[in-house]
Amino acid sequence: MIPTLEWTPAGVNFLDQTKLPHTETYVLATDYKQVATVISDMIVRGAMAIGVSAAMGVAIGIDRSTATSIPELTAEVDIICKTLAETRPTAVNLFWGIAQVRELYNQLAAANTPIPEIKQQVVALANCLYDEDIANLRILGANGAALLPDEATVLTHCNAGALAACGYGSALGVIRAAIEAGKKIDVFADETRPFNQGTRLTAWELTKDNIPTTLICDNMAGYFMGQGRIQAVIVGADRIAANGDTANKIGTYSVSILAKEHGIPFYVAAPFNTIDPETAAGSLIPIEQRAAREVTHVNGVQVTPDGVNIENPAFDVTPAKYITAIITERGVLRAPFTESIAAMAHKA
Repeated sequence: MIPTLEWTPAGVNFLDQTKLPHTETYVLATDYKQVATVISDMIVRGAMAIGVSAAMGVAIGIDRSTATSIPELTAEVDIICKTLAETRPTAVNLFWGIAQVRELYNQLAAANTPIPEIKQQVVALANCLYDEDIANLRILGANGAALLPDEATVLTHCNAGALAACGYGSALGVIRAAIEAGKKIDVFADETRPFNQGTRLTAWELTKDNIPTTLICDNMAGYFMGQGRIQAVIVGADRIAANGDTANKIGTYSVSILAKEHGIPFYVAAPFNTIDPETAAGSLIPIEQRAAREVTHVNGVQVTPDGVNIENPAFDVTPAKYITAIITERGVLRAPFTESIAAMAHKA
């Protein structure tokens, strides 16, 4: 399993995904501010990994605090949570991870729990969330594998694999589970401009697992669908609205329309905590705008003329009408998603 992030006695250790595929190196974050920087600079990325990273960021902030009273520590926790919440706005898992640790802290603080015990419990929770992420994604993978034919080429956009989680992955977890079940699956990976998660991360991750992978440019998907060479599309998600509208890496919306036109199933694979019941529809999901340099430069070399205007939204929203099913660890959701999501949430 690819070690994306790990709690250690020295701090939280992160695989530096900005250096892949050429260099496998790690960044050690020894306080919550460094964890926030790791998230905002996309050293760690992917909704699931961001969620657990945020939880570990709150935990390490509490663990390293020198506060001697609950009121003093609570004031610090407010700052810690605010700092981490401001790193990336679109992935709801970020806020989920912060809330998990914050809620436990609030309970312990209200009970006047000794500070050393608070530290121990929040660190234990962050590590528990790490383990749960891997376990849940294995279940999700098995749920999704059942939807794939015995032999298929699957298109994926961006990276929703082990690198986007604590291990195994969501979209790529479905592919892994299908192969483990004996199905013959190969992958087309979109390059995913401008940050090239498909080029740098998905292709690297799948080739390390010896899964047959073909890298294609973002504008080639329609061609290969028209040639009959793609049987399914599987992507991850950064936030799913209550009606099933899904925010994922920029370009996902276009792929969904192409899949619909060609009669190809379009699956979203994401843990259930990626669904945000407070967001009624995709139009309400905040879309992160990233630096122009990601578009203007390639490998540090400027490829655009000076003075040209740049837009760089990191995500787009795929309307629920283009989604065949949403695969979660709790089961597979189908339209009408407003009803199926609410029913699954109620069962929990």
